[in-house]
Amino acid sequence: MLTLHHLETSRSQRILWLLEELGLPYEICLYRRDPATRLAPAALKKVHPLGKSPVITDGDVVVAESGAIIEYLVERYGAQAPAELAQLEPARGTEAHRQCRFWMHYAEGSLMNWLVMQLVFDTIPRQPMPFLVRPIARTLCATVQRKLIAPNVQTALAFMETHLAQHRWFAGEHLTMADFQMSFAVEAVLARGADAAAWPHLAAYRQRIQARPAYRRALEKGGPVVMQA
Repeated sequence: MLTLHHLETSRSQRILWLLEELGLPYEICLYRRDPATRLAPAALKKVHPLGKSPVITDGDVVVAESGAIIEYLVERYGAQAPAELAQLEPARGTEAHRQCRFWMHYAEGSLMNWLVMQLVFDTIPRQPMPFLVRPIARTLCATVQRKLIAPNVQTALAFMETHLAQHRWFAGEHLTMADFQMSFAVEAVLARGADAAAWPHLAAYRQRIQARPAYRRALEKGGPVVMQA
């Protein structure tokens, strides 16, 4: 049996969405974050040594990392997908395939790095610390946000907005693996301070994702996509 080891409010949500789109029989094993640290529970290390989510088990096969899981599921089960999803992996050598490969890597290789830093530097000033240290921490974090993180997030937003002004989905006219990989980052960047009105094509893309029945089923089963900062 195919099993998704799903951590609440995590990248695992995009795997749950893909499973729902594929219409595969699967089980979901839900893990809760530690309420104090917000970290994944130690039980995940029994599934994979890194103790992270998402992880899938498919018989004796264990696959970690979102991109690798998406590729595995599409390679193994994509042929069984509904006709609408025939382009999950575009034909090699095409522009759609090149775009799909780029956005698959961009999601975690570039974009999520800045979003994680944004979350961390938003959170640090609210952590317990000596009274005299708090103003220093606030000033330092605000400076890093203003001079380093915010400009890079704005560049990413403008880049995605321009691309989506010309394409319905990230690789072109059809839903592909890239959209599952990018979905979490799009949800995160719009949930953590980006003004959706300033990025209408990105906001419309999120609406297209959220309107899909499989996406709504994934939310019902897995819970919210991202936690607020």
